[in-house]
Amino acid sequence: MKTYQHWINGAHVAPSSGQWLDTLDPYHGTAWARIARGNAQDAQRAVAAAHDAMYKGPWSSMTASERGKVLRRIGDVLAESRNAQHLAEIESRDNGKILAEMHGQLKYLPEHWYYYAGLADKVEGTVIPVDKADMLAMTLREPVGVVAALTAWNSPLAFFALKCAPALAAGCAVVLKPSEFASASSLEFAALTKEAGVPDGVINVVTGLGLEIGSPLVEHPDVGKVTFTGSDTTGAKVYEAAARGMKRVAMELGGKSPNIVFEDADLDQACVGAVAGIFGAAGQMCTAGSRLLVQNSIRQAFTERLLDMARKLKMGDPMSADTEIGPIATPPQYEKVLHYIDVAKSDGARCILGGGPATGPGLKGGMFVEPTIFTDVTNRMRIAQEEVFGPVLSIIGFDSEEDAVNIGNDVIYGLAAGVWTGDIGRAVRMSKALRAGMVWVNTYRAYSFMVPIGGRKHSGLGRESGIESIHEYLETKSVMISTASAAPAHAFLQR
Repeated sequence: MKTYQHWINGAHVAPSSGQWLDTLDPYHGTAWARIARGNAQDAQRAVAAAHDAMYKGPWSSMTASERGKVLRRIGDVLAESRNAQHLAEIESRDNGKILAEMHGQLKYLPEHWYYYAGLADKVEGTVIPVDKADMLAMTLREPVGVVAALTAWNSPLAFFALKCAPALAAGCAVVLKPSEFASASSLEFAALTKEAGVPDGVINVVTGLGLEIGSPLVEHPDVGKVTFTGSDTTGAKVYEAAARGMKRVAMELGGKSPNIVFEDADLDQACVGAVAGIFGAAGQMCTAGSRLLVQNSIRQAFTERLLDMARKLKMGDPMSADTEIGPIATPPQYEKVLHYIDVAKSDGARCILGGGPATGPGLKGGMFVEPTIFTDVTNRMRIAQEEVFGPVLSIIGFDSEEDAVNIGNDVIYGLAAGVWTGDIGRAVRMSKALRAGMVWVNTYRAYSFMVPIGGRKHSGLGRESGIESIHEYLETKSVMISTASAAPAHAFLQR
């Protein structure tokens, strides 16, 4: 069984506790590796390494252009076919994401690093035409401090790029704490960054349980910024802990995204988008289109079309090229998904596809859930209000554009939304009316490293990707310099 240590200050480091956690292969249902069970002492060591690298080491003396070159080399290392193949296989084995999706992700992820490599030396301050005579006023943009990045189990390498690339471009050093359920790919990638010339201590990865090592990271006085991806429940606890230290916080949390189909849409495209939006990654996506709102005039016909497509989805080994749905990533999540299916049935929703564990040839490990579709769903049911994070779709009918907006917005979340229509005016109106951080029109799950994404309401704070993301890791400093040969004494008494 492979053993993974922490990655601290450019080296593999054993846990100070001497304890380890098994990490599960969700397809086979057996432990395939073990990770370090970190504690507060490990967190202290990692933060100290990051702090020294940022304020005393070579990272502090590099120009922004030099930092950008390091980020570009990280992208180059990630783009090497042998590295990309290895990392894709590791993550697929660790969290059950299908290998075909991982291959696509690994082809695209280098672009994140290249993008922020280019932005590193584009961070500019300003000179202000201040209202004081004989005074030069300007602003500087400086790194916010050591960043604690806490990531989720569904896309570890993507979260690594989303959080660390802009943080490093801004001049910060990072301590990453991946989910204890899927840490292996982050640790493997962190070690590869040394090949790219990342100075020791700039990127650190520590593993373990949230309370044992995540909390000490969030609460550490030398951490200036906390960025978190996960559930809104855990996010609230992280937010509270960070507030006690007056730390900057960014969070990408849960979602209950409406995917809205109007009668004038291209129904073939909309059907593909609905299936991909909920059954891709076995529904384990914050942006999953888990509420399918369909105009009542086409609801029955569209539902039949959807059923026909969903029945053909192939479940199986995530390492197989033809697999379309893999297993649920963790035992607790598997139980949660099945629980919500039972809740939906008891609340009166009608199950027209799936509705339980998936078994059969090629479905090992006991952690597969059938693609499940419910109709006769009202928006007040728990299945329509609470995040399931699995391959479970609720179909809700609506009559008018106003109905669609009201239903779409009637949840505590506001991460993403989809609109399918042939009317450009409606597309614009819906995009404005839906309270979500990202609205897709006639597509779903389309991402770009250039386009910011983030949540409203319980779906989070701040933005990831795009130019906005680098500003999440910068502070503004104001500087005023007297150019007068001698300043009058009373000038220093003015406020």
